[in-house]
Amino acid sequence: MKRLIVTMLTLTMLFALTACNSNKGPEVSQELTESSKTENISSEPQAAEAKALVVYFSVPETTNPNNMTGEEANSTVIINGEVLGNTQYVANVIQRNTGGDIFRIEPETPYPTDHRTLVELAKDEQNRNFRPVIKGHIDNLDKYDTIFVGYPNWWGDMPMILYSFFDEYDFSGKTIIPFNTHGGSGFSHTINVITELEPNATVNKNGFTVSRNTVQDSETKIISWLKDLGYKK
Repeated sequence: MKRLIVTMLTLTMLFALTACNSNKGPEVSQELTESSKTENISSEPQAAEAKALVVYFSVPETTNPNNMTGEEANSTVIINGEVLGNTQYVANVIQRNTGGDIFRIEPETPYPTDHRTLVELAKDEQNRNFRPVIKGHIDNLDKYDTIFVGYPNWWGDMPMILYSFFDEYDFSGKTIIPFNTHGGSGFSHTINVITELEPNATVNKNGFTVSRNTVQDSETKIISWLKDLGYKK
């Protein structure tokens, strides 16, 4: 009788252990499944990072690298025999070191290259609050989240074609980073003006400004500035 009881107890315990093990199996399997799902989610390809766009306006007062006047030399940088406007040069350095796209702001009616005529026209446009028509258009602006905007300082302000530019495009939700070249006035009040013109954009106050007298030697400083901003590729 005792043997029968012992045998029955032994069978009961074995059955209970078997039941516990069979219940644990699905729990472990479910755990592995959830882990696999998590790995699959985290390994999904992320959306491509939006590119920067470098926009600039520049008027070199000559395209001839030889026999420049003083004013022509002041408005230009010569690289491998090619004449670039001061702001154009800075824009090219930014583009190369960020990997962004580039767009040149140009008027439908070209500006004169004669210095005195150009200076008088720039002042007249300011006095009339004139908006020159821009030739060309930026396509797919939505793919850019950062816009570098460059211009020379004309009469203590942006050239009026920059006002045309900000009138034409809505930069809401984007970051605008100004850069400029000047004859001694730096940015003047232009960063504040851009902030007023684009109230729904983030305007970085840490822009890059360089004198026309040293622009040809500014590449290292431009690159250092881009590194500090986190845009150096």
